[in-house]
Amino acid sequence: MSTEEKSLNFIEQIIEEDLKNGLSSDKLRFRFPPEPNGYLHIGHASSIALNFGLGLDYNAPVNLRFDDTNPAKEEQEFVDAIKRDVQWLGYQWAEERYASDYFQQLYNWTIEFIKKGKAYVDSQSSEEMAAQKGTPSTPGTDSPYRNRSVEENLDLFERMKNGEFEEGTHILRAKIDMKSTNMLMRDPIIYRILKRHHHRTGNDWCIYPMYDWAHGESDYIEQISHSFCTLEFLPHRELYDWFLDQIYDENKVRPKQREFARRNLSHTVVSKRKLAQLVSENHVNGWDDPRMSTISGLRRRGYTAAALRNFANGIGIAKRDNLIDVSLLEFYIREDLNKTAPRVMAVLDPVKLVITNYPQEKEEWLDAENNPEDESAGFRKVPFSREIYIEREDFMEDAPSKFFRLSLGKEVRLKNAYIIKGENVIKDADGNITEIHATYDTQSLSGSGTEASQRKVSGTLHWVSIAHAISAEVRLYDRLFTDEAPDSHKEKDFLEFVNPDSLKVVTGFVEPSLKEAKNEDKFQFQRLGYFTVDKDSTSEKLVFNKTVGLKDDWAEQGNSDKKALEKIEREIGSFFKFDEEKRNVSTANFKTALSGINNYSLLKNEFTKVSKNDKNALLYKNFILSFSKVKASDFDKETLQKLYTMSLKSESPFVRSEAIQNLKSDPENLKEFQTQLSDLKNYEKDEKVLKLLSEL
Repeated sequence: MSTEEKSLNFIEQIIEEDLKNGLSSDKLRFRFPPEPNGYLHIGHASSIALNFGLGLDYNAPVNLRFDDTNPAKEEQEFVDAIKRDVQWLGYQWAEERYASDYFQQLYNWTIEFIKKGKAYVDSQSSEEMAAQKGTPSTPGTDSPYRNRSVEENLDLFERMKNGEFEEGTHILRAKIDMKSTNMLMRDPIIYRILKRHHHRTGNDWCIYPMYDWAHGESDYIEQISHSFCTLEFLPHRELYDWFLDQIYDENKVRPKQREFARRNLSHTVVSKRKLAQLVSENHVNGWDDPRMSTISGLRRRGYTAAALRNFANGIGIAKRDNLIDVSLLEFYIREDLNKTAPRVMAVLDPVKLVITNYPQEKEEWLDAENNPEDESAGFRKVPFSREIYIEREDFMEDAPSKFFRLSLGKEVRLKNAYIIKGENVIKDADGNITEIHATYDTQSLSGSGTEASQRKVSGTLHWVSIAHAISAEVRLYDRLFTDEAPDSHKEKDFLEFVNPDSLKVVTGFVEPSLKEAKNEDKFQFQRLGYFTVDKDSTSEKLVFNKTVGLKDDWAEQGNSDKKALEKIEREIGSFFKFDEEKRNVSTANFKTALSGINNYSLLKNEFTKVSKNDKNALLYKNFILSFSKVKASDFDKETLQKLYTMSLKSESPFVRSEAIQNLKSDPENLKEFQTQLSDLKNYEKDEKVLKLLSEL
């Protein structure tokens, strides 16, 4: 590898150090070892890019190995999906391997373990085993079966293999050290009985090796030089090495396990268990739902392999777990599609616009640039006629001065076409606009070179000719979760943060050039975002998925939420000076603002941040508890009791009353404050507070 050492990440530095210390470069071999119990997700994309990227950098083979040791959860469907995803990302493995290829070898080694007194059959229940294993601060105790004879262990293990026992009656454990400070070294399980059909070995086996036993030995069999995994496997490294110690031949390459940090993605989950739950409970429409963090889902949504590779390489490799904002992933897909996606016109919320001075039977086919970022993309023809669709939000009857779209008496340009001027509207019985009437400047055709065509107007609108428009189903996808870290809150089920607006389906109209669009074809709908043809499309019905908008709407919403909280915090001081009428209005405004904030993490951080014990800060926090999406049950008892104690002692009756209202909704803490509330009744002078106290 020619890269200077100072630019290497720590994984590459490990490899370079091993090469300096005598490891031959032709001994380098890597692997990507997924368990086929679900679809790969964005976190796997980083691991794939790491391992296969190392293979490319060092001209070393990379195996795709399926760690298929748990037939209860593994399926051929997942094997096929994983292979498809790896190849789609642009990588090809040297050899396709399976841990199940090595079941007989693992079994043979285990027999040797038993003969050497390094493994035994344990017949305790799982509850008994858990009790005798100890805790991180207290040593475990030996199993009563730990000193079974070699002969008895060999007999029982053979009978386990032959299916003579039911699941859970016996397990095989390594005999290591029940007093080890590493809980994983306290006689870990090597084999358990599982009478399940395996997707490759069928019903040949009634016992299956545990992951920790099979994984390192599979690396050794394949002569993997470096086994890279995520940080949660750091405590497993000692066990990985212990197992290797028992079988290692000095004439062979000894695999080295090293760990890197998992990169979590905001507003999603990357746990296979939780992804499977989303699928099984129908929160999404399958593993490849475009809202999922799976590679298949991202691909279906319209993400490109190049964008995922660039994202993985961009975030790099680290030693500490980190939450990556999904906006960074969106940046990479925008960057890629901006270069490659043809520009087309589509209208998703149409309103009819009639150009009254355009001849009724006339139509023109105008030149439209396919991609200004790619000169070789050329031009296409788009039809123009008297009646067109524009976006409903692009017209306002009585527009403010900074509205840079169409309104009555105002001019805008139609993309690739003419300058038009709003004249009047037609409405239905309910006052809804059904038609907009406009006139056009006949000399203003875009690109014609006339003086009129070069006039500057305040805005440019996209449009579609009604006579030529093609109807299409458009699926508008948004982030699946409203919170940036939905599975990080111990007191909350991650499903509570599922975004109810993560999918909206609309019927839109697209220009006729898209009639022959095929699955996974990608386009920029001008002024709307990037869209991809979905696999549900047919020759009779086009279906598009929104891949990503042209800008980060969530960042704008996040800034808006922060500003809303900052505004409330600033205005709290004035609240105490208002008369009753103004206070009621102010309270209603605070309630509206706080109830409209969906960012749970932001609200929780705002509530728990350190603040002064003054009436402004106390009322602000009580309002958050009263009106926002966070509730008393989301916080620990100490935090709440501190707020209630200070609030009930506050000089302001408004703070006291708000705290009492919150206590009414918090029965658990209400009991704790009965004495303080009773004392408050004796000296409280404010009538409203007294009334609240009497209602408790």
